[in-house]
Amino acid sequence: MNPQATLIFITSLMLGTTITISSNHWIMAWTGLEINTLAILPLISKSHHPRAIEAATKYFLTQAAASALVLFSSMTNAWHTGQWDITQLTHPTSCLILTSAIAMKLGLVPFHFWFPEVLQGSPLTTGLILSTIMKLPPIALLYMTSPSLNPALLTTLAILSTALGGWMGLNQTQIRKILAFSSISHLGWMAIIIVYNPKLTLLNFYLYAVMTATIFLTLNTTKVLKLSTLMTAWTKAPSLNTMLLLALLSLAGLPPLTGFLPKWLIIQELTKQDMALAATLISLLSLLSLFFYLRLAYCTAITLPPHTTNHMKQWRTDKPTNVTIAILTTITIMLLPIAPMILTIV
Repeated sequence: MNPQATLIFITSLMLGTTITISSNHWIMAWTGLEINTLAILPLISKSHHPRAIEAATKYFLTQAAASALVLFSSMTNAWHTGQWDITQLTHPTSCLILTSAIAMKLGLVPFHFWFPEVLQGSPLTTGLILSTIMKLPPIALLYMTSPSLNPALLTTLAILSTALGGWMGLNQTQIRKILAFSSISHLGWMAIIIVYNPKLTLLNFYLYAVMTATIFLTLNTTKVLKLSTLMTAWTKAPSLNTMLLLALLSLAGLPPLTGFLPKWLIIQELTKQDMALAATLISLLSLLSLFFYLRLAYCTAITLPPHTTNHMKQWRTDKPTNVTIAILTTITIMLLPIAPMILTIV
């Protein structure tokens, strides 16, 4: 793609995100979401592959429907209360419609079907944008409206998302689809706590974004898209592959890595809110996603593929590892010991 065009699309993405997260009026928030949707479409379909075009079409249709629902819920609220302020969303029907719209925007169950398909049809860099930056505006809207939302509905969506995210990722061989189901599972953890402690949701999102960025950028460096190619990728950059192994375990939420911090805090907060049953359930369901993270980690750590005749070993390249990946990997692996400091900042 033309560098000038890419620059315009990336700038539009940043603009749309900034407009949504800094607006007080529903129409401005909706405008930001629309700018975001229109800016990401060329980035999804830039390879001109039929699957990429299909992914862009699916993305456009679902996001357009979700944006229409956001507008509808805000108009219903304005009709009943006379308020266009985002924080003044008080009408129960509007809250219900908005929760459905944001669930569709984020890819929460039962509106999750588009996300794995879109991620599978996108390049790795666009997949990273879809999994991180594009999730920020809807989460910001949830954050601002969290006092008015229905806790029972969000808890149900969250537990279903964690269950299906883990369950449907088990038999996948395409890494982008595995990461999509991982994202759905993580969104479940964010949704369950948004009503009780919204700042914890933001912390979870930031850490998830850093860990996912590490994995996507590492895979982009080694040009890996399938489990079978992941097994032979160790020869390209052995040290980077070792870091990928640790980053995957961190995304799974294993101590003493960074990914354990949000899970630990969320379980603690749920227990404080007398939701020990929900905390137990979501913890057990996250074991499903742990399985496919471990499978990815196993394929990363394996140094010889079981069927060497079908694969040519890749020779090691002398490209220096990106500084961005080095910083992100450090954060992904080593943030747990400074948890008290992070909590004072949050």
